[in-house]
Amino acid sequence: MTTFGIIRERKNPPDRRVVFSPKGLSDTVSKFPKASFKVENSDIRVFDDAEYKAMGFDVVNDLSDCEVLLGVKEVPIDALIPNKKYFFFSHTIKKQPYNRALLNAILDKDIELYDHEVIVNKKGFRLIGFGRYAGIVGAYNGFRALGLKNESFELPKAETLPDQKTLESELSKIDLPNIKIVLTGKGKVGCGAKEILDAMKIKEVSVKEYLTDTFDEPVYTQIDVLDYNKRIDGKVIDKKDFYNNTEEYVSDFMKFAEVSDMYIAGHFFGDGAPFLYTREDAKSAEFNIKVVADVSCDIDGPVATTIRPSTIADPIYGYHPEKEQEVDFKDPDAIVVMAVDNLPCELPKDASEGFGEMFLEHVIPAFFDSDADGVLDRARMTQNGKLTTRYAYLQDYVDGKE
Repeated sequence: MTTFGIIRERKNPPDRRVVFSPKGLSDTVSKFPKASFKVENSDIRVFDDAEYKAMGFDVVNDLSDCEVLLGVKEVPIDALIPNKKYFFFSHTIKKQPYNRALLNAILDKDIELYDHEVIVNKKGFRLIGFGRYAGIVGAYNGFRALGLKNESFELPKAETLPDQKTLESELSKIDLPNIKIVLTGKGKVGCGAKEILDAMKIKEVSVKEYLTDTFDEPVYTQIDVLDYNKRIDGKVIDKKDFYNNTEEYVSDFMKFAEVSDMYIAGHFFGDGAPFLYTREDAKSAEFNIKVVADVSCDIDGPVATTIRPSTIADPIYGYHPEKEQEVDFKDPDAIVVMAVDNLPCELPKDASEGFGEMFLEHVIPAFFDSDADGVLDRARMTQNGKLTTRYAYLQDYVDGKE
């Protein structure tokens, strides 16, 4: 028998998400009778304590008798229980300076840390995450920004709506002009955004049609890395070549920027890859994009108009290309930017249910099949008070040398 605990989220601003919904827990114990769960009480979780009790789960103040503790965001240092196994997003794998003390505390308390971000298959592809929901909310917020910029329609904030269906219902009420929308990325984030575009019945067109044709209705195209990057020598090889030889490539995104009205950034940006567009590109008279929904949200990076993250409370700002600075988004010369960096928080119910389904499929079995696929082994960052071999690269970060 393995005892799991669902921990209360303690980080501010409050996050209402949870690893498992009440039904998700019920499905899990049905499939794995040797798994037992306790739920730490919480007054902010999207599912209240009574819903877990109704499914037969104990809601408690203390999880110290649980072996494995499951959370979403970083656990505050003073709330960490020594000698436990923890799952949460630690935000340490990129040596984030603001969480160095957290990783040190995890080591000092002899905690086995499993970071959701590094739960991957044998090929290194992530198995769980909230990316799909970031794409869904990000696309919705992009259209909300478009309406506010043009003063053509108003959409309620996503955080005030209960689920994806309601978001789609609100979007069905608006009339879009004949705009062109370019979407980068074909992973979970990009495909989440695509769900919204398709629910709105916006016509999807090929890259060639998008770049050359005019339409009497709104259209979009979803593009991948070889659509918006090109080799310097003009050769066309394959995506593997791009990932292995990014220095041989330059951005070819401007051909899309010249004909697009709205851009949804749902791509993954790897170190060393070319920026999609620079601040100089955004100054060009040919640069036509007026609204940027930057779901990827890399600051001062590949999407040059994203100069800071925005917040759920204040999700959009203006970027003035000539001044290279933030302005009121209603400034006639402003490019509107939506760059909320915690988008799934705005759809906590759907995001939690989807996350739990992935966790049940990919992680829970590993506790009962001796980790046959190596999922736990690959995600285990710390053990016996030390970094595991896979994460030994973090030692200088832990020691404060980086």
